[in-house]
Amino acid sequence: MKVRKWLVVLYTALILGANPGWTDVAALRDGDMKKLMLHEAPVPVPESALLDAEDGTHSLADYRGKWVVLNFWATWCAPCRQEMPSLDRLQAAMPEIAVVPVATGRNAVEGIRRFFEQAEVKGLPILRDPTSELARAMHVLGLPVTVILNPEGQEVARLIGDAEWDSDSARAILAALVAGF
Repeated sequence: MKVRKWLVVLYTALILGANPGWTDVAALRDGDMKKLMLHEAPVPVPESALLDAEDGTHSLADYRGKWVVLNFWATWCAPCRQEMPSLDRLQAAMPEIAVVPVATGRNAVEGIRRFFEQAEVKGLPILRDPTSELARAMHVLGLPVTVILNPEGQEVARLIGDAEWDSDSARAILAALVAGF
């Protein structure tokens, strides 16, 4: 039994020693950010076409070179609607990152515009995944889900559920990621 405990301690030390930056970032998680799951290794993200309000085509590749906070949401999702203003405030506070909300499934452009106006969301793009192709490919099973992408476009963290994205903890985590922890 003592050998097993020793191996667990050794394995944990090796993992943390191999990636000390993640340990530092993990220590910044507080409040809603405790739900943020940091991946041990970046995960590839599938390519999928996103539509803007005028049906123009966009892709996550448009954001390569920047850290991205990718948020899957819907107009009918109450927690999504509650967290969206905090995502807008995050974008205003940290222009060096890209906050990318993606309305998943059936979301009328008029409904999105009306919600953005009511919630006073001014700094975020309207992007849609009307067939949920990207959401399905990224294994989004409920809403909201927020994924953090590194500048290479790979998933490095995921938070399931709503959060205050402009909280001190969220901004500290993102600042540490941008700085290269």
